[in-house]
Amino acid sequence: MKIERPTTILALLTGLNFLNYVDRYLVAAVSPKFQEELKLSDFQTGLAISAFMVGYFATSPIFGRLGDRGGQRRVLMAIGVALWSAATAFSGLAKGSLSLIAARVLVGVGEASYATLAPTIIDDLAPAGRKNKWLAIFYLATPVGSALGYLLGGFLEHHYGWRSAFFVAGGPGVAAAALVLLMKEPERAAHATRVEGALGTLWRSPLYVWCVLGYCAYTFALGGFAAWAPKYLYSVHKMPLANADFGFGVVAVVAGIIGTVLGGTLADRGLKGASDETRIRAYLKYSAITTAIAIPLAVATIAAPTPTLFFVAIFLCETALFASTSPINAVTLGAVPAALRATAMAVSIFAIHALGDFLSPPLIGLVADQSSLRLGLALLPVAIAVGAVVWFAGARKALTEPG
Repeated sequence: MKIERPTTILALLTGLNFLNYVDRYLVAAVSPKFQEELKLSDFQTGLAISAFMVGYFATSPIFGRLGDRGGQRRVLMAIGVALWSAATAFSGLAKGSLSLIAARVLVGVGEASYATLAPTIIDDLAPAGRKNKWLAIFYLATPVGSALGYLLGGFLEHHYGWRSAFFVAGGPGVAAAALVLLMKEPERAAHATRVEGALGTLWRSPLYVWCVLGYCAYTFALGGFAAWAPKYLYSVHKMPLANADFGFGVVAVVAGIIGTVLGGTLADRGLKGASDETRIRAYLKYSAITTAIAIPLAVATIAAPTPTLFFVAIFLCETALFASTSPINAVTLGAVPAALRATAMAVSIFAIHALGDFLSPPLIGLVADQSSLRLGLALLPVAIAVGAVVWFAGARKALTEPG
């Protein structure tokens, strides 16, 4: 039996993206507890949260090139889903920082295959003029999965200990990997473009380059909030960890859904019949505007004197940030030739995580060790401002350089 209907494939890929983000943010939800048991500093805890990024961005270019060369994307994704799920379960067996970090690195290798290739399949399947909306559906799993990661992690840690959260989260993905093998992916001709030629083509697309540069700063900020918000509420506002995880999880899912839906609809306003270049530049400008709106809201989040005001500010801030999720990924895919879209997604993933949310959790932890967590979080509004400025500048660039 083959899974052939485009909408069914979209639903399957969205469901797997949901599991992906459950796993990713489960770590932040239980981090205060494994930090206490394993006797980790804030810097070591930040490294454990970020560790999956090492495997993630180190292998995503490999998966991108393999995805562009032939029709084996579903096989690569199935292997990746099975690997990340097994490694998640092994995370619960960690005896110290090294074993925990090693398991999380393997999680990242598995996630890299899926995150690199799934958006390219959606881009191939989506009807013309609806790619942004289909990507918005796929990326709705980001806030929903992230929120469930906090909620599930907080609940399981409270009742059964932090290790149980990893055991429970690792199971479904192993079974889901089999469904990916049943999926019929779109036919795609093999491409023999050399890596050097592919990277040169990407570099000659100013819209793509500026998109990815701004995305690095954006991801630095979003990853920093995701990693440290529960600990901030736990240590600064003195909330019980289960309550902090629950509150932040609810805020993340509601803000994420609202923001992502807005991005999937408002970004297309007035673009009916527009050329591809006009549409892509409009998406980038829209992302710059919504990100700029988040700057003062991020400042208000960190300065909030009470948990209630913290939640109000972070809700508005994350709504504005998530509003750029589908448009900015549409820019990533649309600013390059179709034959290089898996590579373009892979390079983007490498860059935004290597320079973004891989750096922010340990860097914030390092500042917290030396001064305070509030001062560490103050890096995030600055990063948001950098992302907005870069995207505004990028929206004025041409799709490709002349000649």
